[in-house]
Amino acid sequence: MRSKARTKTESPTPKIAFVRSGPALVARVRRGSASVLIRPRTVAVGLALSALVFALFCAAVAVGTLLIPLDEVLAGLVGQADSATNLMVQEFRLPRVVVAVLVGAALGLSGALVQAVTRNPIAAPDVLGITAGASFGGVLVLLAFGGTTFGYGGAAAELSQIAVPVGAVAGALVASLIVLLVGGSSGGVGARLTFSTQRVVLVGIVCHAAFIGLVHWGLATADVDQATKAAGWLVGSLHGRGWEHVTGVSIALATLFPIALVLGRRLNSLALGEQSAATLGVPVGRIQVGLFVIAFALTGTASAAAGPVDFVALLAPQIARRLTRTPDVPLAASALTGSAILLAADLVARLAIPGIELPAGAVTALVGAPYLLWLVVRSGGTR
Repeated sequence: MRSKARTKTESPTPKIAFVRSGPALVARVRRGSASVLIRPRTVAVGLALSALVFALFCAAVAVGTLLIPLDEVLAGLVGQADSATNLMVQEFRLPRVVVAVLVGAALGLSGALVQAVTRNPIAAPDVLGITAGASFGGVLVLLAFGGTTFGYGGAAAELSQIAVPVGAVAGALVASLIVLLVGGSSGGVGARLTFSTQRVVLVGIVCHAAFIGLVHWGLATADVDQATKAAGWLVGSLHGRGWEHVTGVSIALATLFPIALVLGRRLNSLALGEQSAATLGVPVGRIQVGLFVIAFALTGTASAAAGPVDFVALLAPQIARRLTRTPDVPLAASALTGSAILLAADLVARLAIPGIELPAGAVTALVGAPYLLWLVVRSGGTR
């Protein structure tokens, strides 16, 4: 009797069955309605990108004035090396590499969202003026406080760690508001919000030009010392990054990435066009605004952490899409690709010229600018 009662009260263990749907697999939970679409190629690409990011991560920690062997790097990451190696790895090199991973992921994800919403492979936060707005905000703070902001040690370092990132985020916020308010329109009071992606791109290009003009005007009117410090920050560099630069971008990624994954389910519907997506019951305007806000917030916090690093948001989604070869928007793959690009760029910047450390943003610009021209030429005849 007891065994029969226990059998009646115990719920059967759910079983997972895999059903092939074309090149993908659908994981279905028996005795339930849950199902997950699994694309083997996407999973394989994700694992390969994760391995590449980890390899570049270790290489970036090992490379420096003193080359640290790989086994000591791994021991230093968990605090099992000698005290000198632990200090070198955890306090001096690890923060810089973590910032590179987080900033690259934030830029890659933001670029994937912008390109998916606008359905334009050339669109990116760099092109839409968000990075330029962050540049103007950071430069404005640098010029306002002068030499006291970009110093090292004491109150100068405290002000540099707080004021410049806040200025960059504020500048990105202003640029985002301009792009969204001017790029979006409504049919009147109480009417449904509508969005023209072409209009957003055009407004973003104008916004980019305006903020870059303001940056150049500020540099031209500042003294030589202020202009030199501001120009160094404008290129985008990971030099001197510490744990204090990790906080903002890590919080932004932890908060916004899950939201992007949830809203990203509607991206396939948006790819059909605004009218078709609205016919399917998708709240087009709200989804577009939500994804734009997420992308622009990630760009602002990334610029606050490492300065305006251009072209990562443009390159990462394109590479991820070509690697995964799926109709879905590869959000996770784009984030991993962005991390790999920025880590590789930082390594090249440190090793290209012996004794001289180039900004990582200069390396990404040298690679990204020709790629952007190639995209323009390639899409010029079809768009």
